[in-house]
Amino acid sequence: MMRSIRARMLVLAAVWITVALLAAFLAIGSVLGRFVSERYDAELRAIADTLIAGVEVEDDDGGRIEVDSPPTDPRFMLPLSGWYWQLRADGHVIAKSDSLFDASFALPERGRAPGPGRGRGPGSEPLRVLSEDFTVPGSDMQLSLIVTAPAREVWDSLAEVRRPLAISLAVLGLGLALAVAVQVFAGLGSTRKLGDDLRRVRAGEVEHLPSPGVRELDPLVTEINAALDQNATLLARSRQHLGNLAHSLKTPLSALSNDLPPDHAGQALITRMDRLIGWHLRRARSSQPRVLGQRTPVREVIDDILLVLRHPMADKGMRAEVTCPPGAAFAGERQDLEEIIGNLAENAVKWGGSILRITVTPGLTIRIEDDGPGMAETDAPRALIRGARLDENGPPGSGLGLAIVADLAALNGGELRLERSELGGLAAVLILPD
Repeated sequence: MMRSIRARMLVLAAVWITVALLAAFLAIGSVLGRFVSERYDAELRAIADTLIAGVEVEDDDGGRIEVDSPPTDPRFMLPLSGWYWQLRADGHVIAKSDSLFDASFALPERGRAPGPGRGRGPGSEPLRVLSEDFTVPGSDMQLSLIVTAPAREVWDSLAEVRRPLAISLAVLGLGLALAVAVQVFAGLGSTRKLGDDLRRVRAGEVEHLPSPGVRELDPLVTEINAALDQNATLLARSRQHLGNLAHSLKTPLSALSNDLPPDHAGQALITRMDRLIGWHLRRARSSQPRVLGQRTPVREVIDDILLVLRHPMADKGMRAEVTCPPGAAFAGERQDLEEIIGNLAENAVKWGGSILRITVTPGLTIRIEDDGPGMAETDAPRALIRGARLDENGPPGSGLGLAIVADLAALNGGELRLERSELGGLAAVLILPD
């Protein structure tokens, strides 16, 4: 079953055009066939009438029958031409055309309907036959006249008129097929434009679909734009509620932490609860559908993150190497990209030595590398597990950063890969939609 509307319309149109043209060819061909046959039949009738009018009975010679002024058409003189005439009286041939030589026709069947019919000639060639029984005034002798024309000549004449008919209908069919194709492609052009507009919305180039200007598609575009607005509204409300929840939970925790001595056993529990609350809030945020129609410049986000990390980098004497095309953009929200790059850059600063390298290539691929200890390839899958830490003695952390980055990358249609960097440390490779 064809899944393309365009293909269905074109195939159905081609079938109907073909059926209609074939029906027209058969109908018109039938009319032309009758016209050609009737023309030959009329000619045979005229010849027969001429012969009948020329039949005379010679009373002086015992009632001998003669044909006065037989047809002088050269076709009746050409041997076995198919153009024959023959006159019988009482079952005996009394006159015939020169084209018959010594051959003759059998008597027509009794009870045959009057008018032209089909028959066979002396060489079994197909003929168009006109048979007529008549009497001559002044004589009671029953006479029978047969006049024939070659059926092949009738067929050739019919083919000559059917050939231009077939060519004309074929040209008409091609013209109709071309017109249908133009109509289909022009009519479905609005749907192609609608698909392009939807891709622009997903890419973040526009926030709403423009009106297609087509009455049939306007309601659909209106509903899609309403769904986009509802998506943005629900997401904003969800994030607002999450922010309120974070504030309501973190404030009491901060108060408890301030009230307890630094060496109190409850400080560890508060720290753990704070870390768990942060992780669950981030995970809840990452599970929300992203707002369509967003587009975020990558270089601006990198510069903002490096500005935040300037102090820890300065403390370690670390420098940043950034390579990013001017037009690089992320088809998603700025908050997502900030959290993705921020977690990876912060991780590189924690574990790196003197170099933080961020490379952005079209596609969109973001590669964040450091010259730290790195990790073995076998440890990469475990590093993406929430809460997992490969080195408990390393810099402080919750073990959630890489897991959150992987979740956010997947949510935005991308992926996170952990590789060995040329600098010797870890290379976090982000492949995101652009």
